[in-house]
Amino acid sequence: MELHDFPLLAAVLALTALAGLVATRLRQPLIVAFIAVGILAGPAGADWVEPAGTIELLAQLGIAILLFLVGLRLDLHLIRTTGPIAVATGLGQVVFTSVIGYLIGLGLGMDTVTALYVAVALTFSSTIIIVKLLSDKRELEQLHGRIAVGFLIVQDIVVVLVMIALTAFGRQTGDSVAQDIALVFAKGLGLLAGIAVLMRWVLPWLLHHIARSQELLVLFGVAYAVAVAALSDWLGFSTEVGAFLAGVSLATTPYRDALGARLVSLRDFLLLFFFLELGARLEFTDAAGQLAEAAVFSLFVLIGNPLIVVVIMTAMRYPVRVGFLAGLTVAQISEFSLILAALGLSLGHIDAATVSLITVVGLITIGGSTYLILYSHPLYRRLEPWLTRIERTGSRRPDLTGRQREADVILYGLGRFGGQLADHLAAAGHRILAVDFDPHRVARTDRPGITAVFGSAEDLHFLETLPLARARCVISTIPLPETNLALLHALRHHAYRGRIALTAHNAHDAHRLAAAGTDLVLQPFTDAATHAARSLGRLLAPERDDDNPGTPP
Repeated sequence: MELHDFPLLAAVLALTALAGLVATRLRQPLIVAFIAVGILAGPAGADWVEPAGTIELLAQLGIAILLFLVGLRLDLHLIRTTGPIAVATGLGQVVFTSVIGYLIGLGLGMDTVTALYVAVALTFSSTIIIVKLLSDKRELEQLHGRIAVGFLIVQDIVVVLVMIALTAFGRQTGDSVAQDIALVFAKGLGLLAGIAVLMRWVLPWLLHHIARSQELLVLFGVAYAVAVAALSDWLGFSTEVGAFLAGVSLATTPYRDALGARLVSLRDFLLLFFFLELGARLEFTDAAGQLAEAAVFSLFVLIGNPLIVVVIMTAMRYPVRVGFLAGLTVAQISEFSLILAALGLSLGHIDAATVSLITVVGLITIGGSTYLILYSHPLYRRLEPWLTRIERTGSRRPDLTGRQREADVILYGLGRFGGQLADHLAAAGHRILAVDFDPHRVARTDRPGITAVFGSAEDLHFLETLPLARARCVISTIPLPETNLALLHALRHHAYRGRIALTAHNAHDAHRLAAAGTDLVLQPFTDAATHAARSLGRLLAPERDDDNPGTPP
């Protein structure tokens, strides 16, 4: 049957909504539910839909919007702020997974091209899923969260480059390789030049007039993304490449955030059809053999990818805990892996069975890694005795001498809250010894009255190196209650007699810290809201008096 039959479409959407409800109750990403519905409604199941016609067109449109938003929100500044660790980890994990995955594929009897496609597909992790999970856990702004998002952006750039290479050279049929390469580069440069002209002289002026209507802005964004995608496909590149470049061309405009926010829901809805199509295309003619191969590749992704991240980050002197938490974010393959597999199928490089294998690996790893990330902290506590054996941060412990040991305040955390707090205390004449486990943040801290050293609040032995006998106050701006409670108990174990101030982001955590005996609980959100309310009260007072002239002051 064809999907454009309206009652059938309604039935498929209702089934998808039901499957999505089950997936959310199991704390699984909706991608898993969508692919499962595609299998149930496709030729392998009830045979309601066919992976062609309307569903294929909607799937292509969804991919185009997805790549458009990736380009639109490409944040190279985030890569710079996370330092070389994002590039080193992102590229290191891509190279490691590609090489080892390729060797595993050859060992399983795959031909060279198939093994290469499978290996490359295993390297990319889902930015959408990871950002959602870290945001739900409130870990997006923590060090491992920022590093994870940084190297996921690096992966997104790599996958776009891979798709450009595949579509550029995969469709060349001429006898002259040199001529084909020259033609590809000429077309690519022409496309980039056209985009540059639009960015410089056309788009700013055009968007200024279009943005007066938000509905028109959304319509323009979709039309522009699809038009550039179609032009890219006509030039011999893929629609994905064109849509990505369309997003990049609008990334520097002031309308980026408004356009991106309004297109997210449309992207999520249209991607439903891509995953439905993908599920409908799955073949189970050799299910037993594919399950064995899928199990091998899934274990490699679930264990090998996080391991290489841990190794790279510990080699760069990051705490093993940070490396472990960041590494779990690459323990799955992404929607880009599935898009890459579909692209390889359309180019004739791989068959449908290989696409099915990659999809099954995706289902296993996305489902498994979701629980790994959700329970990352209990999992780390179980594995900590083995992971700490590769810890290399010991050499970063400071050997404080002279004036550095005369600190009045020991402050943990130099983030947005901690950094400003350190500045204010230093300006008031207090000598600050700041401790942070981001080595690049420590290196950038060069302010009068503040000495920054590398260290972790969870490294309880680290307290022995600090001048606790002279410090009048220990402050933690880290909003994690477990970390703060561990620090509090360690300070008591070392018989610290000064004041202790710890940070909480909600009332429940604040109550726990206060009940444990903290001298002062800092609540930056509550305090900021109180200060803002007072300022707004003063701002609104004259208006209230003017509106009610008879009201006594």
